[in-house]
Formats: sequence, C-alpha cells, structure tokens
Amino acid sequence: MNLYTMNANEKMLDDNAFLISETDAKGIIVFANEDFCKVAGYSIDELIGKPHNIIRHADMPKAAFKDLWETIKKGEIWTGYVKNCAKDKSQFYWVYATVFPIDRDGKKHYISCRRKATLDETQKYGLLYKSMMNKDS
Repeated sequence: MNLYTMNANEKMLDDNAFLISETDAKGIIVFANEDFCKVAGYSIDELIGKPHNIIRHADMPKAAFKDLWETIKKGEIWTGYVKNCAKDKSQFYWVYATVFPIDRDGKKHYISCRRKATLDETQKYGLLYKSMMNKDS
C-alpha cells in the first residue's frame, strides 16, 4: 500500500495512513508503527531509543511544542497540526496529531496518533507557524 505521494519536497499522506508512536516521559521513542517508519523514512531500529524530535521540522515554532508538553504533562490530551521532516531532511509532511498520556507499568508514557492534514489546514497552520517563528526571532 502506498502511504503518500510526492509533491515537490512534500509528502502528501494517503487518506488511510495512520502514524502511531509511543515515547517515554522524556520523549524517547519506544514504539513506532510501520506507517510512521515509512513516511518518516526510518527503519524501526533507527527510531527506537531516539528522541521523538528527530523528525521535528525547523519551521515548527518552539511555542507549539511547549504547549504540547505542558498539556500532556498535566494528563490532558493535546491535538494540533505538525510539520515533520523525513530522514533525509529535504522532505517534509504535515499531520494532524493527537497525543495522550498513558500509564505503562507505573511510568508515564505518551502515544501520538497522526493522520493526514488537509491542504486548507496545512496552509492555515503554515502561515500561523511562520508568524510565530518571526516572533521567536
């Protein structure tokens, strides 16, 4: 099954792609499904034990991730749009992410489930994040 198509350097996720990963409390990847690995361009062995921000795109403002971590550390569910980069750093892809905390053997973990973001959503959040990055400078 093809999970995405290419549009210049952007990977456009297929409507059926569903990316899942799990991290420990420090953001270290402990699980990634096949869809996530294929779209990000990493093997499972390359992802396990690495910080989840290995896929963070430089266009993402720090405030977005600050909000994510503050929300999930309070035990709440975070949802939002994220621009990620693939392994080779020349390709990127947008997702709508839902991140929620879980308890695994008495330890805090976080699961992220991601689906395709629409063109309207990526345009809207691309502009918002660009304005936020300008304020960060």
